[in-house]
Amino acid sequence: MMRALQAASAWLAKWTPLFITAVAVVAYFAPGAFRWVHGDTQTAVLGVIMLTMGMTLKGEDFRILASRPLDIAIGSIAQFTLMPLIAWTLVHVLGLPREIGVGLILVGCCPGGVSSNIMSFLCKGDVAYSVGLTTLSTLAAPVMTPLLMLWLAGTKVPVDAVGMFKSILIVTIVPIAAGFSLNAAFGRRDGWHEAMKVMPGVAVLGLACIVGGVVAAYGAGIMKSGSLALIFAGVFLHNSLGYVLGYATGMAAGFSTAKRRTVSIEVGMQNAGLATVLSGKHFPSAETAIASALSCIWHSVSGALLAGVFNVADAFFARRGPARSGGG
Repeated sequence: MMRALQAASAWLAKWTPLFITAVAVVAYFAPGAFRWVHGDTQTAVLGVIMLTMGMTLKGEDFRILASRPLDIAIGSIAQFTLMPLIAWTLVHVLGLPREIGVGLILVGCCPGGVSSNIMSFLCKGDVAYSVGLTTLSTLAAPVMTPLLMLWLAGTKVPVDAVGMFKSILIVTIVPIAAGFSLNAAFGRRDGWHEAMKVMPGVAVLGLACIVGGVVAAYGAGIMKSGSLALIFAGVFLHNSLGYVLGYATGMAAGFSTAKRRTVSIEVGMQNAGLATVLSGKHFPSAETAIASALSCIWHSVSGALLAGVFNVADAFFARRGPARSGGG
């Protein structure tokens, strides 16, 4: 039984973009299958995702934060400046409607995505650095996300910064702390390591449920309104510019190729699942929620595509000389 669950988890981790896209399609044509994922249930599902993240953390992950302060600082500053400012700029350049713009800015103000570590591994990035960046940005999110939203979107819609702080604390910090504590207590047991191999699949299923819930609730209305193309344009440009400017940040900092790839993925891939939950609780608009849910889907797809591009580049340069993706 355990081996079957591990195999299913590995399959879900490998085919995350395809699976989440398929769930979104099913939710659109059969919304009743996912209408249960809303409100407190949606919050609980995100809590489970963050719990799985916490269960993978070890004491050495926090030692990495302390041992690489400059590298971590560069990546974290890029995370909380580039994506919020790119979103704010796109809202004005593209002339996005208020609700869509708020959704895009919300995605930009969230921490790095939980699947970014997997993408860093797939493209031969610096996985330890990726885990450090994701951990720090998530821990900083209860303060940084509400403050950035208040600054960048406060003139467009009312922003309950205190309420957002409490929500993020409940759905990120509390379950991560619980997961870390469980890992500290049981991490040396063989059974625990076997169970951990199932957690990536649990996280993918949770993310798919969140996306399915939003599509079930708002998908039909958005398709009828004709706003989907405009929302996707904003999501696509936001994500793509994050990748490009994240990589450029790594180049400017003199990072190795592996670290550049990691910064690119960490900056470009956001925790859009958190944005989706926050939009439902604090910005109850169909366009705001759909912008977050569409980001969930596209960031997973684009992250896998980017990892593939990096691997193709490795193969190309390997034929012309030494490999270019060393660590450091």
